[in-house]
Amino acid sequence: MSNEKRPYKGGHGKSSHSGNGKFNQGKPNQGGGQGYGQGEGGAKRKRRRRSGAGTGSGVSEQNRQQSQNSERSQNQRSQNHRSQSRPQKWDDNSRPESRTGRRFDGLTSVERAARRAKTEHDDTKRGGGGTSRRNKSGHERNRRSMSAREFSAAAPSARSRTADTARATVFDVLRSVAESDAYANLVLPKAIRSHRLDHRDAGFATELTYGTLRHQGTYDAILSRCVDRSIEKVGTTTLIVLRMGVHQLLNMRVPAHAALNQSVSLAREKIGAGPASFINAVLRRVSERTPEEWYELIIEDAKDDTERMALLASHPGWIVRSMRQALVAHGRPASEIEQLLEADNLAPVVNLVALPGLGTLDEARDQGAVDGELVDGSALYASGDLARLESVREGTVRAQDAGSQLVARALAAAPLDGADTAWLDLCAGPGGKAALLGALGIQRGASLVANEAAPHRAQLVESSMRPLPEDSYTVLTGDGRQIRETLRRNTSDLPGSIEPGQLFDRVMVDVPCSGLGALRRRPEARWRKSPRDIAELLPLQRQLLDAAIETTRPGGVIAYVTCSPHAAETQNIVAEVLESGAVSLLDSAAALREVAQHTEGAKGEPVSVLVGEKDPGHTPEIKVKKGAPDVKASQNPTTAQLWPHVHGTDAMFLALLRKN
Repeated sequence: MSNEKRPYKGGHGKSSHSGNGKFNQGKPNQGGGQGYGQGEGGAKRKRRRRSGAGTGSGVSEQNRQQSQNSERSQNQRSQNHRSQSRPQKWDDNSRPESRTGRRFDGLTSVERAARRAKTEHDDTKRGGGGTSRRNKSGHERNRRSMSAREFSAAAPSARSRTADTARATVFDVLRSVAESDAYANLVLPKAIRSHRLDHRDAGFATELTYGTLRHQGTYDAILSRCVDRSIEKVGTTTLIVLRMGVHQLLNMRVPAHAALNQSVSLAREKIGAGPASFINAVLRRVSERTPEEWYELIIEDAKDDTERMALLASHPGWIVRSMRQALVAHGRPASEIEQLLEADNLAPVVNLVALPGLGTLDEARDQGAVDGELVDGSALYASGDLARLESVREGTVRAQDAGSQLVARALAAAPLDGADTAWLDLCAGPGGKAALLGALGIQRGASLVANEAAPHRAQLVESSMRPLPEDSYTVLTGDGRQIRETLRRNTSDLPGSIEPGQLFDRVMVDVPCSGLGALRRRPEARWRKSPRDIAELLPLQRQLLDAAIETTRPGGVIAYVTCSPHAAETQNIVAEVLESGAVSLLDSAAALREVAQHTEGAKGEPVSVLVGEKDPGHTPEIKVKKGAPDVKASQNPTTAQLWPHVHGTDAMFLALLRKN
């Protein structure tokens, strides 16, 4: 407590500070109503008595108030006197005539300032020297090009702090892809439904999601020239918003101001104010150049043609080299590499298939689907969410790439001697080809066993097979390399037409692969894969093919299928198994041509659409090792490779083999 003197108010006792430093707690004062401690000096008490302070009566307080009122009145009179002695100033708006004698012009002060700026300073900078650029308000802007800049119509306080639903949906999907290794084609449809996007917003979200993923490599090269750090040091969520913004600025019909404002709003809502400012600055730098100018800039330092194509087509360099080699390995010119990479970056149209004998495409056609041009029983659908179709919900119509439809139909149609009642899909997940094979088998009196190693994928196979009669198929869970052991454990679950220990007449072995042939549908895969992944898959692919051959009866047919054109996963595997002498290669291209659609030829004869430039066949060079048995083959042994830039399908590979 400080040693201050406080006036006593009222006649009751108060705690006071005495001169000896002790408190007189709760004791009444003995000084005739004086409220101060006894330690106060006599001179101070006299001065306070003269001024009336510290007395217990109300007379001194009244005198003080009268003195203060008198002083305020005197100050007011003094101010009035000074103001009357000065000449009073008048504003043009408050007096009809200015002090210079000019009449009031009817303009406000803001309008008058704008007029002066226009008439007096149109072409001169302040202080002279050069041309001035002024906006409509008369404000000078030392910018490179006023016509090229766009200003937000909203004040900073009125700008949105939250993202629109479509962009927020895309952000959530891309974050799942980046942080959880999710696949966009699986996550996006669920996100669109959960956010209840309408048809227009769903289309916008789809284009923004896949476009951002496909062009990620190009956008990162552009962003690396606009940030003050390496791309690897930019936070994951910040980088997602930046890539989304670049795609809107360079490859979508989104106005620049909308792309910038919405990107900043998205960052504010999802990340924070700090990253939002950073994103705003970076995207403004991106908006200063056209796409063509950026593309020319990022390839300036390209070391070779492969790196140039990798930057422009947004593919890792190793994939560019592998795809060029794959074209040559399958009998096509290496010069088609740019067309192939460009096709990888095009949005594929959804392909539908109606299960033969079980489904029809009539409902899809009523909703705008058009018949496919490559395979019968297919359609192209571009009308939004497939879940709106009742036939899709029932499972009798499903989404399936035309290339997958062709290879399944080719196995079912390959020439075969003897019995044809037991079919096997060795690697059936997620079940699209298995369902089509099962439906085709029903028409031929055959039953299907669908095997899948992963339990969760086996459940997907079960769901895909649901429209088929229960006694026409069975789904097993087991390692495909030990398929015979899996069959022995589940003999009681086999369809009635398949005996325990029976070998199969037709076997599909769609092996796990790099997926380089489906980069259109899974663009994120190009950034996750590496050459090491392919090297690790090769032993598994060969072992699965050997298991398929082992469980096929002599004279039976095996379809070796990959969704990759990589030579190591296709031609090399086939060459190795042919060297063993256990199988012979059939005319795989002829089987594809047979099941593809046919048009009318010059003489009225049916002609397959897979002829000429679209012929998928190639006769591989088979080198037999010294001491190995002679390779048996059909009259015209070929493998078949479909391409996105030639056939509009995924890059599916097919080799039909007959067991010797």
